[in-house]
Amino acid sequence: MSRYAPSGDALVRLVAGRVLRYPDDRFHDELPRLRAALAGAPAEPARLLGAFLDEAGPQTPVGLCAQYTSTFDTRNRRCLYLTWWVDGDTRRRGLSLVRLKRIYRDFGLEFAGEELPDFLPVALEFAAREEAAGTELLQEHRAGLELLRLALTEAASPYARVLEAVCATLPGPSPETRAEAKALARNGPPQELVGAGSALEPLGPGLDVPDDLPWPTAPERMPA
Repeated sequence: MSRYAPSGDALVRLVAGRVLRYPDDRFHDELPRLRAALAGAPAEPARLLGAFLDEAGPQTPVGLCAQYTSTFDTRNRRCLYLTWWVDGDTRRRGLSLVRLKRIYRDFGLEFAGEELPDFLPVALEFAAREEAAGTELLQEHRAGLELLRLALTEAASPYARVLEAVCATLPGPSPETRAEAKALARNGPPQELVGAGSALEPLGPGLDVPDDLPWPTAPERMPA
């Protein structure tokens, strides 16, 4: 039986993905495990995420939920849905969502969550479990990630640190301005992850995930 052993960057993505989800009743209970996971992460992303947890920990559940809902929306261009940054609310977005489901399925992950498959925490979990393909997927949406980071920074939101940590797991420096971030989107059309399923062996039903982490949340596809 194989065992899931996250790398340092994968731990950053897992923790970031958890704190970018709506802070439900379990959030404060999971804080010790999230902090422990950061012990294995690279120093600077771990510092950024640790600072976010330090600020989120003392807040009441009601206060944290209110902060989350007031932070993430499309009106203020602070959207957690990756294809929105590329397709907006157009018919093209439906095709992009279908493609994401196919990519997850190619790696043995059946997307069955209530959220859309382009929800950033979902993409981050995939990018933690399948780092090569997941990094490529995040890079494909790098412009949107960086624009979200910049928007959160302008709003003085503590969630800006989380996006900084996520972007630190990707190759190359982050752009410093909106113009530089938008330029990332002008490098040509996204490249399909052709043959993604053959890059790594699909995750089998016997995948063993450490019990002390609140992951995975994405179920594996059971063999027919």
